Amino acid sequence: MNKRLYRSLNNRMIAGVCGGIGEYLNIDPTLVRLAFLALSLWGGGGILAYGIAWIVIPEEPLNDIVPSPPQSEPPAGDDSGV
Repeated sequence: MNKRLYRSLNNRMIAGVCGGIGEYLNIDPTLVRLAFLALSLWGGGGILAYGIAWIVIPEEPLNDIVPSPPQSEPPAGDDSGV
């Protein structure tokens, strides 16, 4: 199975870049977000890198998203009209 890097549709805060990188590397996306924050505070490179990644990394295709299970509806009351 080929692993592809996509911007995440499920795990996103701004554009899904950090979520997608985290999913690709099998690490917590929060660690990726902290790395981008550290790079941003240390010379501004994180902002530039995030912007480039936003443009270059494609968005995750809709057919790759696992749909959430349907929520059950509450039982219907007596509809006899009485």
